[in-house]
Amino acid sequence: MSVTAKHAEGYERRWWILVVLCMSLLVIGLDNTVLNVAIPTLVRDLGASNSELQWIVDAYILVFAGLLLTAGSISDRFGRRSVLSIGLGVFGIGSIASAFAVSATMLIATRAMMGIGGAMIMPSTLSILTNIFPPEERGRAIGIWAGVSGMGIGIGPLIGGALLDNFWWGSVFLINVPIVIIAITAGRLIVPNSKAPNAPKIDPVGAGLSIAGLVSLVFSIIEAPTRGWTDPVILAGFAVAAVILSIFVWWESHSDHPMLNVRFFENPRFTAASLSITLVFFAMFGSMFFLSQYLQFLLKYTPLQAGIRQMPVALVMIIVAPMAGLLVNKLGNKILVSTGMVVAATGLFMLSRTAVGSDYWNMLPSIIVLVIGMSLTMTPATESIMGSLPKEKAGVGSAMNDTTRQIGGALGVAILGSVFSSTYASGFNSAAFSRLPAGMSGQIKSSVGGALEVAARLGGGAGQALYHTAASSFITGMDRALVIGSLIALSGALIAMIWLPNRPEPDEAEQERMEKLYAEHQHRPGTMESPAVVQIIDGNAPADRLDEEGPAREHRPAEARIEAEFEGAEP
Repeated sequence: MSVTAKHAEGYERRWWILVVLCMSLLVIGLDNTVLNVAIPTLVRDLGASNSELQWIVDAYILVFAGLLLTAGSISDRFGRRSVLSIGLGVFGIGSIASAFAVSATMLIATRAMMGIGGAMIMPSTLSILTNIFPPEERGRAIGIWAGVSGMGIGIGPLIGGALLDNFWWGSVFLINVPIVIIAITAGRLIVPNSKAPNAPKIDPVGAGLSIAGLVSLVFSIIEAPTRGWTDPVILAGFAVAAVILSIFVWWESHSDHPMLNVRFFENPRFTAASLSITLVFFAMFGSMFFLSQYLQFLLKYTPLQAGIRQMPVALVMIIVAPMAGLLVNKLGNKILVSTGMVVAATGLFMLSRTAVGSDYWNMLPSIIVLVIGMSLTMTPATESIMGSLPKEKAGVGSAMNDTTRQIGGALGVAILGSVFSSTYASGFNSAAFSRLPAGMSGQIKSSVGGALEVAARLGGGAGQALYHTAASSFITGMDRALVIGSLIALSGALIAMIWLPNRPEPDEAEQERMEKLYAEHQHRPGTMESPAVVQIIDGNAPADRLDEEGPAREHRPAEARIEAEFEGAEP
């Protein structure tokens, strides 16, 4: 008899386990934002160039995104707590090494090491959560998980600013160490080491293809704004990614032990929700990219002051995301996701009305509306992804959720950043600026920070004119990019409204798909018929075989149950 979720190992401690999982997740959210505050200090203390600064940030993202699917698959096979603990250890060691890096090159290498740890941490937290919480509580738990995930974005700049005001730049990495130690210790004491009961053998070809394809894709996205979208290196990178990922899909569809079962994408709950996650992170990362610069360069806040003014992001997310988890069982996924995307699009459009004379209080309502929309979207979309897969595939499902986040965020910064950069640079095409020295002209076009630095050196009327031009060009570029972001978010709402089911489909409506899946398995060499599968298709399965949730069988797609039966069948 299958063990129900309510009697799964760790169920009695599930809320304490969630605290440990959220603590593990928090180090990732903090690290991604705390570092941004330290960038000016790294320029001064390590002599990092613009290219080195970019790779200090991007080395982590590149490794993290590339390894997510592989790490999720490994956690399903060898134990999710084990992979989580190893990931926390690697992340902690990488943090210590980063804090004491003596050069920008060394810091790039240690950041890549932290990316390895991060890729093992994030999918493990969500997959453990999915296995411990029953369907009626899962939405609420995912809401808390999503709120903590976003909370790091809000409190990271605040913590980073406070640390840099009192300590050296390495302290922004050492803050991770005590959190890691507590999370590892508590995890060993109370978190069960769940794994897939009939896990297939490792798929090294699929793992290699996924790593190579995702690294090529993310590298091209990151480098495109700097090199140009038509640069031969970028075009080659996208072409390589397309070829490798196409081979990956072909391989996984023909493998008898796939790392990622590509048939999951036939389920609209999985595919439409994944697209929604991609687009909401596109909007979030893109908008935050502009917000931090606007607060520090144009409103002239210190890193700590800017961090304090981004706290509403964390507060709204930690309140609204769990509320969305409570509402998902009442309203359904389609309504919440599409509504959230419309609200986020509204917030982006409101933010695009920012003018040169706007201050923080003019922007705050727009920011709050945007974050409410993102919070309403993330929880039901994540629940839809995880609820559409069998529990034994929770690690890969969580990794897929995290991969869409990373790709969406990278695309948001790259595409909206490119729109912004081209608009910003065009503001300096007048004859007056063409007479400036070549080095000075390049500096003012490269960034608003560079333009304001040149304006301060020039002084007088010329400096004042340059300041106003830079501020106006920045606002124009930001507003134009945010309008595009708003349209992207609206397209996400349309996708959810058309394709995302509001709730899991009843078994009767899936009869045709079950029979098709059954027939596909029967035609595989060496596959024997599972009596339990026949019972599911005929509608005569005993209650203890219907679903791991027992009476709540509708929370798991029927084809996932069949897939689980086949994975457990003896050849």
